Amino acid sequence: MARVVVTGGAGFLGSHLCDRLIERGDDVVCIDNLVTGTLDNIAHLRDTPGFEFVRHDVSDYVDVDGDVDAVLHFASPASPIDYLEMPIQTLKVGSLGTHNTLGLAKAKDATFFIASTSEVYGDPHEHPQKETYWGNVNPVGPRGVYDEAKRFAEAITMAYHRTHGLDTRIVRIFNTYGPRMRPNDGRVVSNFIVQALRGDNLTIYGDGSQSRSFCYVDDEIRGLIALLDSGEHDPVNIGNPNEFTVAELAEIVVDVVNSASEVEYHPLPVDDPTQRRPDISRAKELLGWEPRVELREGIERTAEYFAGVLARVAPA
Repeated sequence: MARVVVTGGAGFLGSHLCDRLIERGDDVVCIDNLVTGTLDNIAHLRDTPGFEFVRHDVSDYVDVDGDVDAVLHFASPASPIDYLEMPIQTLKVGSLGTHNTLGLAKAKDATFFIASTSEVYGDPHEHPQKETYWGNVNPVGPRGVYDEAKRFAEAITMAYHRTHGLDTRIVRIFNTYGPRMRPNDGRVVSNFIVQALRGDNLTIYGDGSQSRSFCYVDDEIRGLIALLDSGEHDPVNIGNPNEFTVAELAEIVVDVVNSASEVEYHPLPVDDPTQRRPDISRAKELLGWEPRVELREGIERTAEYFAGVLARVAPA
């Protein structure tokens, strides 16, 4: 049993991570300022022994009473609609927030785990992307606020590891989907499922030929826990290597939901990557991890969740 701090713990990934840590017997201190997270995601944990929620912005000084064995820094806007609306906050949580949580880990002699992203690869010239690829990021483009925040977070994490001997982990998370995504978060899976359930046209940006790899949240969490429990300090990709075009994803969603929705096309956003697919050789070798849930099965589970959400918010 360990005592673990999870920043961003009321968010999509963070709340699932809190669940898994509690299930295996750890105590969890969940820190979130609820800008993109919601108490609904952790309502089932609020009265659970060993779970504590603290409302706080980690861009400000972070302190936690008592012993801490691990600090998992997952706080950050993570979807384009969020970080494009909150560019400065995104940069602050990636820089100041990472610095503050690294300081907490150092003070507590705890393991530090940073949630980085496949966005550090930008619009990649290497395909699939290995952890050794340095990326193709536009630092002054609109998306750069998220990409560069995460690149800085990786750099300062490695600096603490090399300078202070801090035990660190870096995960590069690829597109992840599943229950507890927000219906309006602007990510392609949630967009498509909500539009299909409502009978609206599915919005594709560009011609739909751009590709992504989609990892179901249960698989992603298994990989995160495996990395936390490892001794690996260098970055590790955790994502699904099965690649689909956005147009193919739209077809699957329409079929799963049995929707009459059609597709409409809009201009591609600035710096939107044309390809994104992880090389997970290191995750397989070091962690014994690979995803299990096929895309169609994951979409079915996620569509069932969103159907429930829409039913609750539908007008009488």
